[in-house]
Amino acid sequence: MELAVLVPVLLLATSLGAIIVVVVNGLTERAGLRQSLRQVTGPVVENERDRELLDPLRQRAIDPFFAGLTSLGRRLTPVGYVEKVRRKFLLAGISDQRAVDRFLAIRAATVVAAVVVVVVLLLGNVLGLSGLVRVAVPGLLAAVLVLGPDSWINKRVEARQREIQTSLPDVLDLLVISVEAGLGFEQAMDRVIHSVPGPLSDEFARVLGETRAGAARADAMRAMDDRCGVGELRSFVMSIIQADTFGVSIGRVLRSQAEEMRVKRRQNAEERAQKAPVKMLIPMVFCIFPALFAIILGPAVINMMTTM
Repeated sequence: MELAVLVPVLLLATSLGAIIVVVVNGLTERAGLRQSLRQVTGPVVENERDRELLDPLRQRAIDPFFAGLTSLGRRLTPVGYVEKVRRKFLLAGISDQRAVDRFLAIRAATVVAAVVVVVVLLLGNVLGLSGLVRVAVPGLLAAVLVLGPDSWINKRVEARQREIQTSLPDVLDLLVISVEAGLGFEQAMDRVIHSVPGPLSDEFARVLGETRAGAARADAMRAMDDRCGVGELRSFVMSIIQADTFGVSIGRVLRSQAEEMRVKRRQNAEERAQKAPVKMLIPMVFCIFPALFAIILGPAVINMMTTM
């Protein structure tokens, strides 16, 4: 009887042991497969929520937030403003579309922040101001928040155009020397790219890339002029296109353009020098003269008040 009971117990224990071994082996193989896939393609998660949590925080929270701000910014901006912003980013040398979206998102956030500042400071009077100062401070902060992004991109455009305008005569001199030394126009541009770093050399590199990709030189030069928006560079581009069209010597055209650009740069420097005294008059009137008047006339006014 004991043997009859022992045999089924042994069979049941063996069966349970075999089942446990099979399950453990299956789980081990599955874990090894997951580890191998994780090394190749990343972690494998069956739960959808856990799979989404494996994404970085920027992709899960920050990017959707900025996408919502970008959509809000497109709705709040007037018609044609997005194209103007895209044009300004192109002139500033920023060709990434995501930069335009981030700019619109930041501008929407600054507009909302300006409204909040006006409501909190003007209506709530958190700072405890009174009189004209109570209106001037929120208005000034709101103006800075609303006009700040546009002012930033305008400064970027002006700085880049000024740098291109300043470096153009030196670049043309190097082109003249290279062409007269026997190099072709494209080889001379390649030498300029390696010798004179800057936004103009970056544009020349893009022109060379477009021409080597199959675009016509005239189209590549016009595209460069459209990306820069500098009058002196436009004159240079038109001269090169006309020289290619009519078969004029490139070296002669480059030499005349280099001389003209140097004259224009000297004239621009003289113009800025003549504007400097007029610009200095504003801080002198509002900052220096009041201090001088206070120092010179202050004792006399005090004596007059005491004697009278």
